[in-house]
Amino acid sequence: MRIAVTGSIATDHLMVFPGRFTEQLIKEELEQVSLSFLADRLEVRRGGVGANIAFGLGLLGLDPLLVGAAGVDFAEYDAWLRANGVDTAAVRVSDQLHTARFVCTTDDDQNQIATFYAGAMAEARRIDLAALAGRPGSPALVLVGADDPAAMLRHTATAHHLGIPVAADPSQQLARLDRDEARQVVDRAQWLFTNEYEAALLLERTGWTRQHLLDRIGTWITTLGEAGVSLARSGAPTVRIPAVPADEIADPTGAGDAFRAGFLAGTAWQWPQEQAARLGCALATTVLESVGTQEYKLTPSDLVGRIDRTYGSAAARAVEPRLERVR
Repeated sequence: MRIAVTGSIATDHLMVFPGRFTEQLIKEELEQVSLSFLADRLEVRRGGVGANIAFGLGLLGLDPLLVGAAGVDFAEYDAWLRANGVDTAAVRVSDQLHTARFVCTTDDDQNQIATFYAGAMAEARRIDLAALAGRPGSPALVLVGADDPAAMLRHTATAHHLGIPVAADPSQQLARLDRDEARQVVDRAQWLFTNEYEAALLLERTGWTRQHLLDRIGTWITTLGEAGVSLARSGAPTVRIPAVPADEIADPTGAGDAFRAGFLAGTAWQWPQEQAARLGCALATTVLESVGTQEYKLTPSDLVGRIDRTYGSAAARAVEPRLERVR
């Protein structure tokens, strides 16, 4: 199964604040916040949710098609993605704007404050998925990730029109979507990804109850941090998948994207959803233990070992044959 990953392509500027954001906030003055956090470290890394997810799929040997917009500075990033198994032929490269920027500061409690500059991402709305569908190796599944809002709406509508299953992952862009737009992005999705906070925000944005939303989609996958992942379907009990323990958390940025890559890989291999979620959890923890969203390495033995220690030998044996494709 070929997967098209639509979403942002960005450069991440990751900083660490040696303290707690909450200790700097004065409850009575929250209406007039003016704060500056002196960071100890700065890491400049490749990122963007679309590129991060495609990178993970590339390492797993899935030959993903990245669909997004990048800037005049994309050449080096493009070469990196191609070298790691990502097909970037569908990336629109702006002739004027720079690639998007994600600036994020993390405190000692792993809380994060971030700002995202769209840059060339604004041109993603000009990409037509229908044109890609007629090419050799056209996608059989489209993940619609956080991107230019107009692009997200266009890609969702086009995929549904073409009869291609959609995995909806609105994440950071929920704050930019109004009620009708939020409904359009998630309605009829075969898979819906959120974290716990985004799950609550999505219900507020759509105005739907949890049950009404479940009745309109396939599976709702919610990442719960240290508590793992929940898989919810209408008319079925919610399934909980424990997280894979991390030896040491180096940086939480990109762990959710890695989970999505693992889950989608399992889906492409027609694994049961619980099995796909276990692989996603193993990838997420691998990213937690490294700084940057595309700096981690995958080896079959490490992934199988993580799954074995967390879920047991039977779960490890079930995934081992496929993981031989890992780069």
